[in-house]
Amino acid sequence: MTPTRRTFMQQSLAMTLAAGAVAPAGAAKKKAKSPAPVELPPQPSSGKPWLEAGELISKMNWINPPAEVTFGTATVTAKSRPRTDFWRKTFYGYITDNGHLFSLPVFGDFQFQARVNGHYAALYDQAGLMVRLDEKHWMKCGSEFVDGKRWASVVFTHDFSDWSTMEDLSQDAPVYWRVARKKDSIEAQVSRDGASWQTIRQGYFPPLVEVQVGVMCAAPEGAGFSATFDELRLDKP
Repeated sequence: MTPTRRTFMQQSLAMTLAAGAVAPAGAAKKKAKSPAPVELPPQPSSGKPWLEAGELISKMNWINPPAEVTFGTATVTAKSRPRTDFWRKTFYGYITDNGHLFSLPVFGDFQFQARVNGHYAALYDQAGLMVRLDEKHWMKCGSEFVDGKRWASVVFTHDFSDWSTMEDLSQDAPVYWRVARKKDSIEAQVSRDGASWQTIRQGYFPPLVEVQVGVMCAAPEGAGFSATFDELRLDKP
């Protein structure tokens, strides 16, 4: 029997239910408690992001342009092309690298976030964020439509892709997504309101290299769907 992403999802759910709880695969291990930091005097902060909204969007470009794209006031709406995805090798054996990424180059540590929504309808319709070094090293996170509902989905790829999921924070409303690059790691974070954030995955990512970071969408099985991204923000320490 040829394996599919649907059978993979069903097998994963069965295994986690048997264990008594559903949790994202490959969740980060709890870090050991670190020594108390040296107390420093408070530093002034303007609270202003490095780039945001229209200024940020004006510096971004497409890798694999979508079928349609429209720009509003600090908003990007894209319709994905059919049979598009980002995935490498694991379980299914194929390589697909034709999903749509709207991004800009960034070096060093950063936080990038956006509010994401879409007219998800077909299996694996997905929209969210992506950090990409090259075709073999990248991560993506966002909402993904599987078995009739939305899931919060994260994939890390170092030549081979992995995949972890949990129930999305909403089935019909926009969700905020954020990626935080720190040293040799990236954290995927999700929020209902853009103020209170939950880290759902942490993974290794090569440090000290320039990457592309931005919003992405893809339609691996369907004819394409529209996704909307707004409240884009990029922060640098």
